[in-house]
Amino acid sequence: MAVNFLNREVSDLCLGKPALKPIPAEATVSEALTALKKSGETHVSVWSCDHTRKVLEEGGGGSACRCVGKICMVDVICFLCKEENLANPSKALETPVSQILPKGNSIVRHLDPNSSLLEAIDYILEGAQNLVIPIQNYRSTPSRKKLLSKASSLSPTNHNGVEYCWLTQEDIVRFLLNSIGVFSPMPTFTIESLNIINHNMMTVSYHDPAISSLDAITRAYIEQSSVAVVDEDNRLIGEISPFTLAYCDETVAAAIATLSAGDLMTYIDYGGPPEDLIELVKTRLQDKKLGSMVELIDEEFSLSSSSSSGSSCSSDDESGSSKVTVLGRYSSARRSEAITCYPWSSLVAVMIQALAHRANSIWVMDEDHNLIGVVTFKGILEVFRSIANARRKPERENTSKQ
Repeated sequence: MAVNFLNREVSDLCLGKPALKPIPAEATVSEALTALKKSGETHVSVWSCDHTRKVLEEGGGGSACRCVGKICMVDVICFLCKEENLANPSKALETPVSQILPKGNSIVRHLDPNSSLLEAIDYILEGAQNLVIPIQNYRSTPSRKKLLSKASSLSPTNHNGVEYCWLTQEDIVRFLLNSIGVFSPMPTFTIESLNIINHNMMTVSYHDPAISSLDAITRAYIEQSSVAVVDEDNRLIGEISPFTLAYCDETVAAAIATLSAGDLMTYIDYGGPPEDLIELVKTRLQDKKLGSMVELIDEEFSLSSSSSSGSSCSSDDESGSSKVTVLGRYSSARRSEAITCYPWSSLVAVMIQALAHRANSIWVMDEDHNLIGVVTFKGILEVFRSIANARRKPERENTSKQ
């Protein structure tokens, strides 16, 4: 029964999914930022089209266009953190977006809508974060095509009458959780017994410069995990999560370049950065002779302030400090506090916990509250993939006997 469920068509997961809003690979980083902020999404798809020829795309009809990647605020922040880009952010923002796409294994893959859920899981285990799938064909509705032709550059992808959506690791885990009874009794097993605790964690000390964690943040984004912020005794204090960074703005690059890891957690926390930290960042940028970055911060928070409906800050009764009211992106982010579980936690409990907190990873603590590992969506999906592997093994044995 479980294997039959894993053989369901991946198009079942696309019901209700919105069409992708694309930008061309030739767009600049600045244009990608504008698209991100207008869309309200954490990612925008990047497409490359060859208009000199027509090819039969995988799952995409006769279009020569392909989704070649995605841009997230994390990509922009990490790009701006480079020393030369901090010195001249305006020039950096004119860089073609194709130059900052993650290199190596593609984190975005095309998949036919008739493919199985099992194939989707395999793509994710190979490193994909998003699976691009055709969702609708409008060739027979000229009025719809007319409307699309008048749409802006942020209109849904429409290649040869086909629109696309994408599925994330979270989408697949949520779909599995909704039918978790099919896989009984496996979901009740502990995460320790299922061997999905990853002990190869990325950590940074609370007092260390945040910039020292830049490589770890980049890796965490690729691996869909987070960077643990720990104290001198390696006790977990919080985390720097790419998911939280995705709801910030590009000025966080300045915070990473000037603050400690602990202060960075406060800066990116839900609701926007405190005013005193913003001033500290600006002062340290001036000390480093990075005035152009200060101008970028002033411009960003000036726009945020003018779009707010009331006062520009909210009072914090406990600390006496104030927070800039940043509507939009920061308001959707979750807090920087780490979500934790234990080796004896059940698989289904960890799945519920991760989905409830919109966390791609859950930190694992021992009985003395020491940090011992992390569980990710990818690790969870490996468990469901193993069900199909276990079923195929006896089938191969029976075939060999015959």
